[in-house]
Amino acid sequence: MARRGTAALKSTGPVSREKLSPVSWAKLEAELNRGPLAHGFADDQRWTLGRVKTVIGRMFHVGYTIEGVAKLLGAAWLVLAGAGTAGRRTRRDRDRGVEERGVAAGKTTAADLGAWICFADEAGQGLRPPKARTWAPRGARPVVHTRGGKGRVTVAGVVCFRAGERPRLFYRLQLYRGRPGEPKSFAWQDYRDLILTTHQQLGAPLVWCWDNLNRHHVQELVDFAREHDDWLRIYHLPAYAPELNPAEGVWSLLKRALANFIVADLKGLVRIVKRKLKKIQYRPHLISGCLAGTGLTLEPCYAEEGSTNST
Repeated sequence: MARRGTAALKSTGPVSREKLSPVSWAKLEAELNRGPLAHGFADDQRWTLGRVKTVIGRMFHVGYTIEGVAKLLGAAWLVLAGAGTAGRRTRRDRDRGVEERGVAAGKTTAADLGAWICFADEAGQGLRPPKARTWAPRGARPVVHTRGGKGRVTVAGVVCFRAGERPRLFYRLQLYRGRPGEPKSFAWQDYRDLILTTHQQLGAPLVWCWDNLNRHHVQELVDFAREHDDWLRIYHLPAYAPELNPAEGVWSLLKRALANFIVADLKGLVRIVKRKLKKIQYRPHLISGCLAGTGLTLEPCYAEEGSTNST
């Protein structure tokens, strides 16, 4: 080394050999082409690096890291692109007060009541799964087989926050089977029951925030809020401002988990939706992340000296 100097420190490449021979790689590729369902991954039809790693271990009893699997697949396989980012037309341009998170500045209604701040929203999913990225051979676009047909599962959910408390997620499901006269959406009684259930579970006053869906403005809900004004305050978010609602982040997590799913009927879809929502319920850091994504915080707001709050 003294004679060669720094040239002796130059790397000569990895010392480990390729763990899969060409014959083994051909066998692995054939198994991957059979699809995830053939290897017991029944939730969806995606090949992820973790799943490929599991299949390699089962077939050849060799260990690969996730990075190693990515390098192994990178030569012959590629990741298909999923949905793109939202375009400019889907974003807010004109309402600067909303865009800059200036909504309800200085309000302390929740702090005055010792209440939970609840953000409610609805989402739906049919039997056709959302698209997602997956590993596939170059030049061979994978085909996701779905059952199709009528039917839809609608979810009304609410995420609840209070300073110093673990965030919560509650929801209700509704099935639409495509039968004549069957309601496709929630009735006002369903929203009322969701509010009552949330209040019973939390045992505290609620500041309820949701969008301007016409069903949210029915007179029956207005009368219900007035009747229970000792523990309930209802506020409506600005129009076309989904970026202010943390529940939208929950739906994003749910759709991502449902990508390329496999179900035979609505019962299977309900089972998957409940399982995915339960995982979110048991991971409060995910719910907190949905709040952080809106730019809203739970920090107390103090009124300036000589001024008073309107709430």
